[in-house]
Amino acid sequence: MNSVLVASNRGPVSFTVSDDGVLTMKRGGGGLVSGLSGVAKDNGVLWVCAALSDADRDAVRLAPGGRLDQAGYDTGALRMLDIAPATFHRAYNAVANSTLWFVNHLLYDIPNAPCFGTRFRREWESYRDYNGAFARALAEEAGHQARVLVQDYHLTLTPAMLRAERPDLRVAHFSHTPWAPPEYFSLLPDEVTREVLEGVLGADHAGFLTWRWAEAFMDCCEALLKAYVDRGSRTVTYEGRTTRVGVHALGVDGEALRARACEPDVESHMAAIRREVGERRLIVRIDRTELSKNIVRGLMAYQEFLAAHPEWHGRVTHLAFAYPSRHDLPEYREYTAAVQRCAQEIENQYATEDWDPLILNVNDDYPRSLAAYRLADVLLVNPIRDGMNLVAKEGPILSPACALVLSREAGAAAELGSDALVVNPYDVTETADALHEALTMPHEERVRRGANLKAAATALPPQKWLADQLAALY
Repeated sequence: MNSVLVASNRGPVSFTVSDDGVLTMKRGGGGLVSGLSGVAKDNGVLWVCAALSDADRDAVRLAPGGRLDQAGYDTGALRMLDIAPATFHRAYNAVANSTLWFVNHLLYDIPNAPCFGTRFRREWESYRDYNGAFARALAEEAGHQARVLVQDYHLTLTPAMLRAERPDLRVAHFSHTPWAPPEYFSLLPDEVTREVLEGVLGADHAGFLTWRWAEAFMDCCEALLKAYVDRGSRTVTYEGRTTRVGVHALGVDGEALRARACEPDVESHMAAIRREVGERRLIVRIDRTELSKNIVRGLMAYQEFLAAHPEWHGRVTHLAFAYPSRHDLPEYREYTAAVQRCAQEIENQYATEDWDPLILNVNDDYPRSLAAYRLADVLLVNPIRDGMNLVAKEGPILSPACALVLSREAGAAAELGSDALVVNPYDVTETADALHEALTMPHEERVRRGANLKAAATALPPQKWLADQLAALY
């Protein structure tokens, strides 16, 4: 039995299967995995996650009780859940990514969506079942009075379900996304609103990345559940139980990131990028093609910058790494296509025989991303809304004189805003002006700001984040 457990949809590893049937393990993707995989493994934490693919399910079925670490894999303590594909699809795509993500990132096209009918109710049943599978697995694996850290919007119902099965456990829920204000959160059906809020309040501690998101959660509890919220003690009391609300910003393990960024595969990518762009100045962005990341407006801002500053033609290149995300959803396929159309428009308008103004790459490649960080003169991070955004923190660690153009709607702006060039993510012209300001910023100022950004980015590494979460459960 385990004394500390972490539960999340995505785990620290994933699998692929070759044509000859051989399973190959690789590092999992996503910001949560980047932040927690090393520290969980090093501290003997049992990680419970879902199988995301057929290859993952094949690996789980060959492992005793889904324990991959007991099947010979170097994963740290890890249990992967083989949830029925149809249930997983409805819970993950229809509810978590198409509903809860959209609500908390304020992404709905309100005249047309959302529209909750009988189909959504069936999908919500699958979300319940999915959360129930996690609650049962955690109840089975947890020792007496163990501490359990439940992660993110995929698992909002799990804390209350787990408490019903194992009231002896100390449970935290942590939201890596923003939280919507009550007037937007109430777009959800009333019964869903109640279940989500009551699910999180099943935890002893509800954690958020910034006070802005924590305050929004408490506002929802007060307005939509009529719970008693004590702002002074930062607690929510509902139906006789009190949940503490806390903020635990998640930073980067700078030493580990720098060590990985100096490995030969990264050096090779740096050389390749330099051969491609020469000594031109580099504006870099690294994102998933996720609606909230605002890639299209970022490209439009670069296009406006080129129009307003012909003196930079031939002297700057924009490396835009936009890695595929959620292509099971039509909105995301269309968004990726929109990114590619905008990039082609820039190429058609400005490219010359000896200058490529924009290099767009949609193939995920972590070593190449690290190489781009190291070479960046400007890092553009302009999400519509983001719980934190670790890209904004990783860049300054790997490029000490890199200027950061940062959306005010990123959670990271609370920590990095004083040394970044902060922009309204909807204002393309302001972002274009910020790109120019970043490129023309004196070197000494870039270095000064960069040192402050680096210090802020590494102040709360994953080890401290985990320790603070566990301490909150005593």
